[in-house]
Amino acid sequence: MGIIQNAKKHIKTINHHRRLVRVGCFLLGLYWQGITHDLSKYTWPELRVGVRYYLDGESPHNGERRKIGYSTAWLHHKGRNKHHAEYWIDYTSGKDRHIAGMRMPTKYVVEMFVDRISASKNYRGEKYRDSDPLAYYEKRKGYMIMHKDTQALLERLLHMLAEEGEDATFSYIRRKILRNNHWEKLTHIFRKRGAK
Repeated sequence: MGIIQNAKKHIKTINHHRRLVRVGCFLLGLYWQGITHDLSKYTWPELRVGVRYYLDGESPHNGERRKIGYSTAWLHHKGRNKHHAEYWIDYTSGKDRHIAGMRMPTKYVVEMFVDRISASKNYRGEKYRDSDPLAYYEKRKGYMIMHKDTQALLERLLHMLAEEGEDATFSYIRRKILRNNHWEKLTHIFRKRGAK
C-alpha cells in the first residue's frame, strides 16, 4: 500500500473514530470533549507514525512498537489527552514515593469509556458487540497503571455496557455519574465561597 493510500485510510479512520466519540460525548452532555477529542492525532508526531505504520484493523502504534520497541506517537498522544489513564501517572507524595495512577476527574473517565466503545466500533465494524470494549480491556488490564477509583468506575461502566447495552449505560451515566459529579462541583464551589 502506498503512502498516499495509507494517509487517506488513516485520516479516514481518525475522522470516523472522532465522529463516534463526538456522538457519544454529545449524548452525555460532554460537548467540548466531543469536539476536541484526539485532535493531537492530526499533529505531525502522531500523523507521521499513523501513515507510516497504517494497518487495517490495528493501531499504528503497534506497528511502530514492533519496529523500534516503543511508539513515539503513543508517547506524544497520551501526554496530551486527559481521557487516557496514562496521562494521570505521577509520583505519589510522602515517604513511600512510587509511580502510580492518579484519580481521574469523572468527565475524563466517561470520555475514556466512550473512547473505548468508539475504538471497538471503529476496528470491529459490523462485528461489533457491546461486550467488545470489556473484552479488550480485560486482555490488557494486567499491565495498566490506574487509580483504584478510576478503575472501579471504568469497570462498572464496561460491565454495564456488556450486560445491559449502550442505551441503558448512557442513561445511567447521565442520571447518576455526571449529574452527581456536577452537584459535587457546585457544592465545592459554594463551600469555598462560604469559607471566605
